[in-house]
Amino acid sequence: MDLVLFDLDNTLLAGDSDFEWAQFLITKGVLDREVYEARNQAFYDQYKAGTLDIFEFLDFQLKPLARHSRAQLDAWHQEFLDTRIRPMMTPQSQALVKEHLESGAIVAIVTATNSFVTGPIARAFGIPHLVATVPAQENGAFTGKPRGIPAFKAGKIERVEAWLESLGLCWESFEKSSFYSDSHNDLPLMNKVNNPVAVDPDDTLRAHATAQGWPVISLR
Repeated sequence: MDLVLFDLDNTLLAGDSDFEWAQFLITKGVLDREVYEARNQAFYDQYKAGTLDIFEFLDFQLKPLARHSRAQLDAWHQEFLDTRIRPMMTPQSQALVKEHLESGAIVAIVTATNSFVTGPIARAFGIPHLVATVPAQENGAFTGKPRGIPAFKAGKIERVEAWLESLGLCWESFEKSSFYSDSHNDLPLMNKVNNPVAVDPDDTLRAHATAQGWPVISLR
């Protein structure tokens, strides 16, 4: 049995769902453009540079969830999925996911983006498991804070191991473990698996993958 893990943003998707969600809410008038657009871009730039403070970013990203009912959020997300996300689901990424699912592997998306944003995207890909940053809830409403450790950098390893344990599994349960990612922020988890694959990688990850002899592919 194989384990196949996919990063989501700029890996399976030809774009970033976290960034696009905030831009979508700005376009809808839910978030103030003057206040939020520059901050959204700044956080995205910090992520790409490897300097992102994940807790500062989550405070920015999760607070809007706490201001609206779940029914309203779900309605916005359906529109977001149809207009922003589906165009970023490339034929190549969908074919790769299908190939792994049909092989009988255990397949999961592992992403720092919160599970409210990414859950419907995982379902759209047909991927049965999602390991993501979890937004805290009270009485069915989001609090604007994360629950537990964010699935970011080394936190992805901790989240994956907890998920595997919940299935009665561990790393040693698998002959082959793969992780597909575009970002140097994912090097901790890429170094943990025995088949790391760089997907349309950033410059730092491309250099590392080349030095290590890792496969480098494109899903664009």
